[in-house]
Amino acid sequence: MKEIVLAENSGFCFGVKEAINKTEEQIEHKCSGRIYTFGPLIHNKTVTNDLSSRGVDILENLDGVIEEDVVIVRSHGEGKRFFQEAEKKKLNIIDATCPFVDKIHQLVSEAYENNVQVLIIGDKNHPEVVGINGWYENKAWIINSEEEAEALAYTEDNLLIVCQTTIKKELMDRVVEILEKRNFKFQVKNTICSATSKRQKSTMDLAAKSDCMIIIGDKSSSNTKKLYEISKNICKKTYLVEKKEDLLLHQMEKCNKIGVAAGASTPESLIKEVIATMSEKITEMKMEDFMDEIEQSLRLPKLNEIVNGTVHQVTDKEVIVNMGCKKDGVIPKEEVTLEGDQKLTDLFKVGDDIQAKVVKTDDGEGVITLSKKKLEVNAHWTEISEALENKTVLTVKVLRAVNGGVIVGYKEVTGFMPLSQLADKYIETADEYIGKEITARVTRVEQRKNRAVFSHRIILNEEKRAKLEELWQNLHVDDVVEGKVMRFTDYGAFVDLGGIDGLLHISEISWGKLKHPQEVLAIGDVVKVKILAMNEESGKISLGLKQTKPEPWSLMGEKYNVGDIVTGTVVQIKEYGAFVELEPGLDGLVHISEIANKRVENVGEELKIGQTVEAKLLEIDPEKKRISLSIKKTASDEEVYEDAETEEAEEAIEE
Repeated sequence: MKEIVLAENSGFCFGVKEAINKTEEQIEHKCSGRIYTFGPLIHNKTVTNDLSSRGVDILENLDGVIEEDVVIVRSHGEGKRFFQEAEKKKLNIIDATCPFVDKIHQLVSEAYENNVQVLIIGDKNHPEVVGINGWYENKAWIINSEEEAEALAYTEDNLLIVCQTTIKKELMDRVVEILEKRNFKFQVKNTICSATSKRQKSTMDLAAKSDCMIIIGDKSSSNTKKLYEISKNICKKTYLVEKKEDLLLHQMEKCNKIGVAAGASTPESLIKEVIATMSEKITEMKMEDFMDEIEQSLRLPKLNEIVNGTVHQVTDKEVIVNMGCKKDGVIPKEEVTLEGDQKLTDLFKVGDDIQAKVVKTDDGEGVITLSKKKLEVNAHWTEISEALENKTVLTVKVLRAVNGGVIVGYKEVTGFMPLSQLADKYIETADEYIGKEITARVTRVEQRKNRAVFSHRIILNEEKRAKLEELWQNLHVDDVVEGKVMRFTDYGAFVDLGGIDGLLHISEISWGKLKHPQEVLAIGDVVKVKILAMNEESGKISLGLKQTKPEPWSLMGEKYNVGDIVTGTVVQIKEYGAFVELEPGLDGLVHISEIANKRVENVGEELKIGQTVEAKLLEIDPEKKRISLSIKKTASDEEVYEDAETEEAEEAIEE
């Protein structure tokens, strides 16, 4: 049974009624001059248009107004300067300021005289707030949100807080709470109109009980918009209408209880018009419902139609369903999904409401055959279609392999998954997946052809991307991480960091010189590396292995001293000498004059690359990172003497 309920305290408030009445009196009085309202009398175009047609114009300023004219101050009120200017011009002013607003003017004016700072909670552009500020010489602070309260800078010791009469009390309470926490010293005057609070409360209560809410009022009205917001937060089907023509009556067809609330600027005549229009529609809908019932009882359901009915009889073989037409429907046992030892009598009872799908309109004996299974399949197709639209992940079972892919099952529906969508890498067969349940995304649906296409690869790629994003977030330059050597190139090695490969350049593997990474590393090695650089856009990470070990020169003073005899390997031969590697990254030069106790013309004749030699440390220069070595100074004195004699003899023979 549909019903329309009007919220209490709907329509004109006291202040608006007084403003309307005073204006009507002036129209009836028929003064010699013109009648004006300073700004729109109320925020309702229906009312202001009617007044305009009856000779009431709207003023934006007092220019051109003469003594014979009448100027009506609306319920929102005006600032002090307005009245001063009107008095100076000796104008005929009818003050229809709402008593609640007038009280705020007095509070603010007294605060100004006593040098008390005023804070107004409300919309700075609302005419009521503009008027209030006008009684404080337009120097009041105005805020309209919690954020503005948090940002408020205040150094005074005395503050008076007043409110726009139509704001929500919750906003005032939250602002006060914030200022208390910030140790502001203030006095609060709750100047919210009691009629506003009651109107908002009754709207809130009615919205909680209604299937649909209609808020009547002008869209420019602040209090009407607040009623709409309050109702919308409780009842999703809330609609704001300015006149009966704005009603979208089809939106109420399935609503049994319709709530109506109206703003403080909404005339009673408009509220009655809107409710009357809805009542007429409901009467029509009831008649249509009645005719539909008659028509439904005469017509028979069509093939594949989904029908509702009541269980009339249950046996072990079938369920008889009363569908509200001249024939009953029958659900055979085969058309019901039964589990284990379940019987039809376990699932259905006489009087149960039931829904099924028509699979035969006449079996030759005038019986309409219904199916619960086919209805379930329909529901499953709906789930699959919604999964396609919403990109929902489904769990499917891989049933069997076919050409180019596999057949998968989702509940009672089967679909196709291409072999390329079964994994995130190339696979030749689907054998390892048969019989398994996997996650999948729907990529195509053609229900009329009973076709659905799924992809497991999309899920795997998304998981991989998510894992990569997480890795990128957790990796930082200079971090030392563990990785696994996966492959080599001539210029370095690639290390897996758990889903992301980083390049370990050959120059960053060892402090010494390498010809190939294999000299130090092997495939499968687990190593600790340092992140040298990262570029998420290009997906490149540069790694260093040698940075995880002490730089050889940093240990020079601990391991080596001038005069030490050291062992090394010849790594380079030059015209002026040979370089000997003491350890990776630490080379020393044996000058040609320090190779042997004789004159050496060709270094290559004395030393070979890869040769192990002993040498004496002659000099260490940490700043230039240079080491001077001598091979000849490692020989004994006797060897030196013999070598010198031999050299002198050879020189004598030559002469």
